Amino acid sequence: MSSELYKKILIATDGSEPNKKAVLYGIELARLSGAKVNVVYVVDTAAFASIPMDAGWEMMYELLQKEGNEGIQRIVDDAKAAGIDIEGSLLEGHPSHEIIEFSENNDIDVVVLGTLGKGGLDRFLLGSVAEKVTRNSKIPVLVVRGNPKQ
Repeated sequence: MSSELYKKILIATDGSEPNKKAVLYGIELARLSGAKVNVVYVVDTAAFASIPMDAGWEMMYELLQKEGNEGIQRIVDDAKAAGIDIEGSLLEGHPSHEIIEFSENNDIDVVVLGTLGKGGLDRFLLGSVAEKVTRNSKIPVLVVRGNPKQ
């Protein structure tokens, strides 16, 4: 089955456990509609803007890149196993801005992302990415509630 409404779906992930539900929704939507999927992980370089660039910064940056690439690869592997046409991208910058820009520049028909992701300091640094994307995107956004108990 092929959909005229959804030809390209963007799934935004932060690699967290609560975000898996949004990933599953995005993959299922792609399976049902026959859409191609792009999955993105954004390394939030804006969070490090006020930190002097030293060995600690470089180590944290490399850790986030590794986490992002591993998260993308897991999703790509799962989607391909389900017969979904998928491509992954690691982006850098402010997450909501990068997600919106990617979706607008790649003819995305719907953005899928979760409401709950990272917690603690990560959540403080990131703010509410889902809220910012929903408020500022010209493209429809499917926001999937995570499990708040996780």
